[in-house]
Order: sequence, then C-alpha cells, then structure tokens
Amino acid sequence: MDIDLNGILNSKRLAISRALSFVENTDNLDMELTDALFKHLGRAYRIGVTGPPGAGKSSLVDRIITYWRDQGKRIAVISVDPTSPFTGGAILGDRVRMGRHYADKGVFIRSMATRGSHGGLALRAQDAADIFDAAGYDIIVYETVGVGQVELDVAKAADTTLVVLVPESGDDIQAMKAGLMEIADLFVINKADRQGANQAFAQIQSMLEMRHPEKGLWPPQVIKTSALQDEGITDLTTALIEHRQFLDEHGIIRQNFRDRIQFKIQSHIDENVLHSFWTQGRARQLDQAMATEKVRNILPGKIVAALLNDETK
Repeated sequence: MDIDLNGILNSKRLAISRALSFVENTDNLDMELTDALFKHLGRAYRIGVTGPPGAGKSSLVDRIITYWRDQGKRIAVISVDPTSPFTGGAILGDRVRMGRHYADKGVFIRSMATRGSHGGLALRAQDAADIFDAAGYDIIVYETVGVGQVELDVAKAADTTLVVLVPESGDDIQAMKAGLMEIADLFVINKADRQGANQAFAQIQSMLEMRHPEKGLWPPQVIKTSALQDEGITDLTTALIEHRQFLDEHGIIRQNFRDRIQFKIQSHIDENVLHSFWTQGRARQLDQAMATEKVRNILPGKIVAALLNDETK
C-alpha cells in the first residue's frame, strides 16, 4: 500500500488525493488502510444528502459549506456521481456548482464514479470519508444522486441524512415512500419559491405524522429552502446542529461509529469472498452450462449447487 499516512494525518492535499485515488481505483481492497487510520477516526460529523436528480442538492451543499466555513470548520464533500457512458468517470457538475469553494484550502471536494459498482461503491465512499476524518476535517458530506440501493447504503454511513425534494416531487414522494421514511432525518423542500411548496410540505408532514415514532427516537423535520435565493438555510443549519446534539446526548454517534466499522468488515469480507470465488474455472463452468443450445434444459438450482460445492475450481 503506497500511501503517505503521515501526509494524510497532517492534512496534506496531495497525500489525501493519492489515498482517495487508491481507494477508488483498487478492485480488491484490504483492511490495511482502515487499520492504519483507525485510531484517528470518529471525530468528523458525517452528513448524507440525497434525493432525485434536479432537486438542487449541490447548490444546497454549497450553502452548507458557506455556513460552516464561516464557523471555521473544515469540510470535505464526497459527491457520488452517475458514471459517464463515454469516459467511465464521474460527471463533475457538482464541482461547477460548488466552484467558489474550489480554491478554499478548508474545503475538499471529491467526485466518485459509480463505474457499475454493485454494492462496493458505498464501501469506497466510506473509506474515502475515513481518509478525510483522519485528516482532521470537521464535516464530511456525502452527496448522492437518486434514492436507489447505493444511495441507501451511503446514507447508512452518515450520522444525519437529508432527503432533498422539490415542490414538483409529489409523485416521487409516493413512489419512494418506504426508502425515504427509513433514511431521512431531515426532509428539505428545496426551490420552495416555486408553486406547490406548501402542498409538498404538508404531504410529507402528513406522512410523518402517521409513523408514530418510538419514544427517544428523533422525529424527522421538514424544512423549506431556496438555495439559489439563500432562503431557509439558517433553519436547515439549525436543524443539523440540533440533530447532532441529539445524537451526542443519546449516544447514537458512538453507535453509528460501531455500525460503520461493522459494515466495513462485512463488506470487505463479501468483496474478498466474491473475488476469490469466481475463478476462471468456475466462470468457464457457468459459461458452459449456459450455452445457448442447453439453456432450456438446465436447472439453475443445480448449477448453483455444483458451483458452491466444487472446491477444485
């Protein structure tokens, strides 16, 4: 592992960038980096920002950065982007919208491409956040596109999760109800200067009132903002501070840290077992079983059993 650990701990941007590239581009990660950084983890406050495309998440994150930079906090943003179909890399629109912070040494913005990842992206995003945590950043923001499985996994790596919607999101709210209800600590109706903002606000409030949260659990809040008009940002940052205090008072921050480490251990095991299982022999065996002329006569369950029980491959 060719990583400058002292450079990371001393917050050297080049060392951080190289470590992030290692995390993003290494197919089969081990736990060496985690072990090296472990005693320096657990200090940063991690915020997940998700929601459908076009909800203004990057503009909202830009305002959050401005607020906390005014408080003297150092902020890292991990923007999980859709993969470009032409280059295989991340679409860097977030850097355009957060451009005014690009030269700020107290802000580090990093885009990570999905690259067709099946579950591994959430692990790599968490590894990236751990690098920023060890480097002394106070706030780490995960920005994700949509509310699919990757976004749900990344949200679990955050202490506070914001689900950002727009007044026109009525149909999306119904379609994504289960996922939204599970992950959101704060709902943000962005672009609230548009028609329909009050209706969307009332719709989410009504859904939340039907949940009857257990005693001692955080009751999710709904906040209206307009990132471009710089409206509602104070309400949002106040809610973030209140949620962080709630997490501290109830010991949830410590539990979140434990859960993240457990997720990382399980994910690394999953990746390594999967990587070691699909040898050339097993891949060839599956291809042969799935030959076009045979496919209508196979029993998929028997093929699975044969692959799992074959220790010679």
